Amino acid sequence: MSNTKITTLIAEDEPLAAESLAEWVKELPQLDLLGIASDGPSALEMIRARQPGLVFMDISMPGMTGLQVLRALAESEAAGLAQAPAVIFTTAYDEHALAAFELHAADYLLKPFSQDRFNEAVEHALQRLHSAGALNEALSEALSEASQAPAEPLQRILVRDQGKIFPINVEAIEYLRSDTKYTAVASRGKQFLVRLPITAFEQRLDAQRFLKLQRSCIVNLDFVESMTPDDNSQLVVQMQDGTRFTASREVSKKLREQSI
Repeated sequence: MSNTKITTLIAEDEPLAAESLAEWVKELPQLDLLGIASDGPSALEMIRARQPGLVFMDISMPGMTGLQVLRALAESEAAGLAQAPAVIFTTAYDEHALAAFELHAADYLLKPFSQDRFNEAVEHALQRLHSAGALNEALSEALSEASQAPAEPLQRILVRDQGKIFPINVEAIEYLRSDTKYTAVASRGKQFLVRLPITAFEQRLDAQRFLKLQRSCIVNLDFVESMTPDDNSQLVVQMQDGTRFTASREVSKKLREQSI
């Protein structure tokens, strides 16, 4: 790795949180603190003017959210930046994890977090910054994608388990089922409760792989063992883990029509 310090900006509207982040940044010899922005518009202006290599971005800020700041950079013709900054999102709410990950954040810190966790996130960002320009290419692509609609299919999602957040490849998701506010994501014999409605995933999943059986259930066809009609001619879908779901009448009819 190069010995050049990484210029760093903190975007945080909570004074105590900003102060703690600043102290931790100053303790790391790899980082050079440029300043602190206390709201979204100031963060956007400072990123454009100072062009930091690394930004600690609070998601909930006055004026603009951290997600809106990053999208604004994408919408202003790459904002004239020589290189897009690595962004570590910070937030007290894990429902933003999906959006943050889709913006290719270097890491995602859920408040309150320890200094060890902070240092780990910085290491992730530095590894990406020093990977032969790979970060610049990846973030430029991510910023472009963030300003486009409709969005591309999901590749990974972030889930929370026992106080930790980690990614799951979408191909490894066996099924999703939900109520109005939460979605249970099943993968590798475990279920993870995500604080997002199933509709947040529905339009982002590859339709060639994922099938919506009913209003509250989506299955990955790669993990379907069989489909058997019940007494009402609705298909009962059995997953490889033994879980069963009943497809709606409309979906059952379409599946029968598509069968060879």
